[in-house]
Amino acid sequence: MIKFTKKNVIFSAVFVAVGVLTITGVLSLNKGEDAPVLVSAEEAAVEAVKYINANVLDAGMTASLVDVVTDGETYKFRIRIEDQEYTSYISKDGRYLFPNAYDMTTELTQPVAGDDPSQVQEVVKAEKPDVKVFIMTYCPFGLQAQKMFLPVYDLLKDKADIGIYFVDYIMHEMPEIEENLRQYCIIKDQNEKYYDYLTCFVKDGSYDDNSIFQSCLDEAKIDEKKLETCIASTDQEYKITELYNDKSTWLSGSYPIFNIHADLNDQYGVGGSPAVIINGVEVGISSRSPENFKNVVCEAFDSAPEECSQTLSDVAFTAGFGLAEGVSTGGECK
Repeated sequence: MIKFTKKNVIFSAVFVAVGVLTITGVLSLNKGEDAPVLVSAEEAAVEAVKYINANVLDAGMTASLVDVVTDGETYKFRIRIEDQEYTSYISKDGRYLFPNAYDMTTELTQPVAGDDPSQVQEVVKAEKPDVKVFIMTYCPFGLQAQKMFLPVYDLLKDKADIGIYFVDYIMHEMPEIEENLRQYCIIKDQNEKYYDYLTCFVKDGSYDDNSIFQSCLDEAKIDEKKLETCIASTDQEYKITELYNDKSTWLSGSYPIFNIHADLNDQYGVGGSPAVIINGVEVGISSRSPENFKNVVCEAFDSAPEECSQTLSDVAFTAGFGLAEGVSTGGECK
């Protein structure tokens, strides 16, 4: 998959859920070695969705079939996972699942999604690395990245400039705008309490009940009057609610603008949640475990501090809320 940014055609027909479907190349649906008989488009797509749910997605996430059509020598089908849709392809015998399609009459001029950008461009070193993790607060993969981020922040906060920033559009309706504003203002005015607040939020938050933030505010001892003042002034300064109410301003007509960090998004070419920028360069994190993230950050020091010798958990958390251990999907909301 070509890695599109929002400045290009984000939701092109070529775009598929390589981030959610953790595969690259071809997957067999285990119909056996002798499966030459063609099956109907609907049957093939239904089996593909069953395979994805059973073998690919984290616990608690479910794909549902939207539609399927014949597309040349394959069937093209769309699935919905939470509030996002993805396109993929399956062979007409129902045996092979292709997470994406390439037009071989054109050249790939950008890295292929799924490649580790750190292998495309080396991490730039600095005396005090600048580490920016761009997220959407209700993006499952943004939450996974924040859980990866927290132990590393706690370990290296005095050695590196490391922080959470926000993608300049949202995909999870008003609750995400509200939570983005909440976290932005805690970082801005009460940064010493952000670690405690975020630790609570990623553990106990919910897609169905966004009121959980109140208990996290209490737990982190956030000054709510100061927080409310900041949220109101920030909303007015960046016209967050105004832009939300004016759908003509939405990205691709579908996604409200959240332009608090729009300049940084443009500067670094941020195209989804999460995006990790270290010393001005986007870096791929092959496994979203705290230990792996720590190692990537430590590689960005001119001379790594002694904290880098400490070992963190090498197990990634699942995408979404909660602290269950799982696999690092490498997925992103975009």
